[in-house]
Amino acid sequence: MGAADIVPGVSGGTVAFITGIYPRLLHCLRSFDLEALRLLLRADIPGAWRHVDGAFLAWLLAGIATSILTLARVFGWLLEHYPEPLWSFFFGLILASALMLIRQVPGWTAARVAALVAGTALALAIALAPRAGFVPGYGGVFLAGFIAICAMILPGISGSFILLLLGMYVVTLDAIRGFDLVYIAVFGIGAAAGLMCFSRLLDWLLQHFRGATIATLTGFLLGSLAVVWPWKRTLSWVTGRNGDPRPAQQWPVWPGDYGADPWLLACVVLALAGLALVLLVDLRWGRLTVEAD
Repeated sequence: MGAADIVPGVSGGTVAFITGIYPRLLHCLRSFDLEALRLLLRADIPGAWRHVDGAFLAWLLAGIATSILTLARVFGWLLEHYPEPLWSFFFGLILASALMLIRQVPGWTAARVAALVAGTALALAIALAPRAGFVPGYGGVFLAGFIAICAMILPGISGSFILLLLGMYVVTLDAIRGFDLVYIAVFGIGAAAGLMCFSRLLDWLLQHFRGATIATLTGFLLGSLAVVWPWKRTLSWVTGRNGDPRPAQQWPVWPGDYGADPWLLACVVLALAGLALVLLVDLRWGRLTVEAD
């Protein structure tokens, strides 16, 4: 999940789907409630730890943190030198996940079809939108953390891509690399608040509108394929903090219209590898399911 969240366009929530931990993750986040606070106030640390599924969360957070700290530079290098093959691999991962998730919709109705179309349209609108300017300030940092973390736990909508749209991606990466503790703390508080609020909302939706919610999540995955499409044409540019030009808006094109080496064979192979990886995970650990506890 940490590796996916580094890449603008790939959601950690998608990886949670692929590996089958999504229901447990939602349940874990939902468990940070008044009962957990009551156990802490009574100094019942073991009880609070069990209540929030602390072992699962600790290992998950350790993996995410390790990945971010160790792979940020690797993924940055791959995005700079071999973006097309890297995007193709993620394209295969997400496409396979969407196809598997769509099977879980319990009977198609007009409302669920509409939810699928709406989710796809929303993800496409986010994927194709131009980057916006965002005035950081600590209030803006808190809001960016709140919004980005909500996207990170949604399959198909990337938190790092949301930061890109807000113009906060490079600023946040610089803060992490430079150990700007104040910035990181404010961003983290916003992210924690977003997690607590949004995980409860998503869990409630899965309990009361499971079919429509899964259809919408599937739409998010399908729409996000535009983000990870390997071949894009830049429509407009902005100037980065160091003065280098950065893409402000990109549009998917066919490999023949790419205008550069499309790495077509490598891209096809890696996309198929991504598809195969999801199928292998599914065969090894069972059918991927999204359920409300």
